[in-house]
Amino acid sequence: MVRQLFRNAKIYSPVDNGRALKGSEQGQLVHYPCGAMLVEDGVIQVTGDEGVVLSGCAGDIQETDCEGRCLIPGFVDPHTHMCFAKLREREFEMRIDGTPYLEILRKGGGILSSVTAVAAASEEDLAVNTLKHAMSALALGTTTLEIKSGYGLDVENELKMLRAIQRMAEESPQDVVSTFLGAHAVPVEFKGRADDYISLIIDEMLPQVWREGLARYCDIFCEEGVFTIEQGRRLFSAAKKIGMEVKIHADEVHDLGGAALAAEMRACSADHLLAASEINIKKMAESDVVANLLPATAYSLRKSYANARLMIENNVPVALATDCNPGSSFTESMQFIIGLAVLNMQMTPAEALVASTLNSAYAIGMADQVGSLDKGKQADFLLLEGETPAILAYHAGVSSVVSVFKKGQLISGGVGV
Repeated sequence: MVRQLFRNAKIYSPVDNGRALKGSEQGQLVHYPCGAMLVEDGVIQVTGDEGVVLSGCAGDIQETDCEGRCLIPGFVDPHTHMCFAKLREREFEMRIDGTPYLEILRKGGGILSSVTAVAAASEEDLAVNTLKHAMSALALGTTTLEIKSGYGLDVENELKMLRAIQRMAEESPQDVVSTFLGAHAVPVEFKGRADDYISLIIDEMLPQVWREGLARYCDIFCEEGVFTIEQGRRLFSAAKKIGMEVKIHADEVHDLGGAALAAEMRACSADHLLAASEINIKKMAESDVVANLLPATAYSLRKSYANARLMIENNVPVALATDCNPGSSFTESMQFIIGLAVLNMQMTPAEALVASTLNSAYAIGMADQVGSLDKGKQADFLLLEGETPAILAYHAGVSSVVSVFKKGQLISGGVGV
């Protein structure tokens, strides 16, 4: 048994009471000004005031002095598209010049250009590229993340992506959750026949994905010119029938009713929600659907941000994610996301921290293991250069993460550097 004591830390953490925090609890943190944490074999045994924790320590313990630094849970990134083959810098320039994203998509760009690149890449190439992005995220404090397929759009290449994600997960110290997003766009060969493509997903892709254990979640992009709410309902019904959980790209550009579908189908999360109506947000609250907000996408596309305050006021639990992808949000930094949420979405630093840890863990079904510093969870945590989590929004353009620990082991950085 390996016993570790991390002491002399300013500890901030959400408290997991068995559900995502919402409403007035969204920013609820426990704070130990001079705190300590006892870890055994990578699992937290107790977190609290240093004197109390030390009084219960005996025997052989490896001790780490955190030197008064702020200690928080590791970031959980619950929405990424890190598995891709090629960047899309030219499309970024097109958007800056004023070309709307849906127009770029209609011209064969956007998601479809990534589809072409993935088709030409090997499984090994995809695994190596995905691992590179994941390691960058790890150095920036992300200890758990979700990765989607969705640039395959046929049986062979969707399975190739998911196998590549599984392969890189074996090499990464992070916990990785896979999501099947075969319904990310309508393939060129199915233009005008989106119903037929949904049938292909249901009849051929879903059974193979589930049989091989390649994904926990099934996702769909419901948007004008992509997939309808009824197509989303068909897909979700089929996915849930075989045992998969569901989540949705909802109401990103238009208020199509994706938030309401998420509530109806009891999705784990509804993501984006820039255009979601208040009535549908209230439906999400009734079904305890996590609102997974992606502010870097709004930043990159130069759109209005999702209304986080309205969601919090309506008791919808809010999570935050990078949406790391080669098109609309190329960032691995959850600190950047927290800064955007605080400065552009009127979230407090405490609310943004909860949204990036505990609530984001609930958004991908990982809250029993990560997201807070509660007894029985993995000792995944960060040491920051500042004294409070506010440093994450206050010190812009850099990483305030000094050290990254996964299951009690130092993975990146070092105490005292």
